[in-house]
Amino acid sequence: MIGNRTALAAAAFLAIGIAVAGWSAGREVAQVRLADRFVTVKGSAEREVKANLALWPVRFVATGDDLSAVQAKTAADEKAVLAFLERYGLGADAVVSRSLDLVDLLAQAYRQGPADQRYILTRTLMIRSPDVERVDRASQNLAELLDQGVTLGGEPGMGSGPNYLFTRLNDVKTEMIAEATAKAREAATQFATDSGATLGGIRRANQGLFQILARDEAPGIMESRQIDKIVRVVSTLDWELVD
Repeated sequence: MIGNRTALAAAAFLAIGIAVAGWSAGREVAQVRLADRFVTVKGSAEREVKANLALWPVRFVATGDDLSAVQAKTAADEKAVLAFLERYGLGADAVVSRSLDLVDLLAQAYRQGPADQRYILTRTLMIRSPDVERVDRASQNLAELLDQGVTLGGEPGMGSGPNYLFTRLNDVKTEMIAEATAKAREAATQFATDSGATLGGIRRANQGLFQILARDEAPGIMESRQIDKIVRVVSTLDWELVD
C-alpha cells in the first residue's frame, strides 16, 4: 500500500511539473508573439507612358502555277512596299530583316484534292523604328498597297499590325518604387496611430513586379497594339509596431 501511495504521489508531482512547464513555455511564446508586432501594407504607383519602339511585320503573298512569274510578282510587290514605307518616312534602314517562305502544294505528301495555285510565296519585311507615330500613320494607310495589287497577310503569332513596346522601364522604376513605398508608409502610419502604437522600421519589403498595361482597356485590344500604356507596380512592406 505504502509503495502504491508513493507511486501515485510521484505521478501527481510529475503531472503538476509538466503542466507548469507547459504554462511557462506558452507564456514565453505569447511574449515573443506580442513582441513581434508588425503590420503588412501595400503601396502602388502608376505612370502613363508612350511606346518608344515599333516592330511591324509587313507580310505580302503571291501565288501562281509558274514559279518564275510568282517570284517576279513578289519582287515587284517588295518594291511597292519599300516605296510606300519611304513615303511615310521609313527608309531602308528601318527594314531590319527579310524572310521568304515558299510552299509547293503539289510537293505535299498528304495533300488532298486539286490545288488552285501550285506555288504560294510569302515575303515578310520586319520594320523596326523608334518613331512609333510614323509607323502608326503608315499602318493606317495600307489600303494604298491594296490599290496597287499587293496582297497583304498577317504574321503568325504577331498579327498583321505593328507592335508597340515600352523599353525604358529603368527610367521610371526608382521614382515609382519611392512613391509606392511612401504610400505604404502612410497607410502603416495610420494603422499604428489607430492601434495606439508607433511605427518602427521596415521589417520586410517586397518590391513587386512592374506591369505594362494598355491605357485603354477594351475587349480584343492588346497592350502591344497601343502606343499609350500604363506602368504599374504594387509593393508589399511589413512595418514594425512599437509600443
